[in-house]
Amino acid sequence: MDIKTHDGYEKLLEHLIQAYNQAAVGKGKERHAQEGQPFEKQQICLLNKEIGSHDGALYQAAKKTIESKKILKLRGKEAAKAELYGAINYLCAACVLIDEIEP
Repeated sequence: MDIKTHDGYEKLLEHLIQAYNQAAVGKGKERHAQEGQPFEKQQICLLNKEIGSHDGALYQAAKKTIESKKILKLRGKEAAKAELYGAINYLCAACVLIDEIEP
């Protein structure tokens, strides 16, 4: 996979990379992945596959989005952004699930 950068989109890329890192090496990997387990085989996707829908991932993304507002007030900007990176990862899981299970 080759990532092309475009002028004016550096901030978007920065935050997408932060979300990716959270899933691949941060909180997501620590809590949800077994050693060597790919993203699409982790709980974030498996539970949705069991119910045959990506609805669970959409719900979790919405929940994390709402929670980020409360977290911003209680724990600050970095914690709120971390919650939103989790939401981005749930939306990415929904995309994986659409590819794999939706007709």
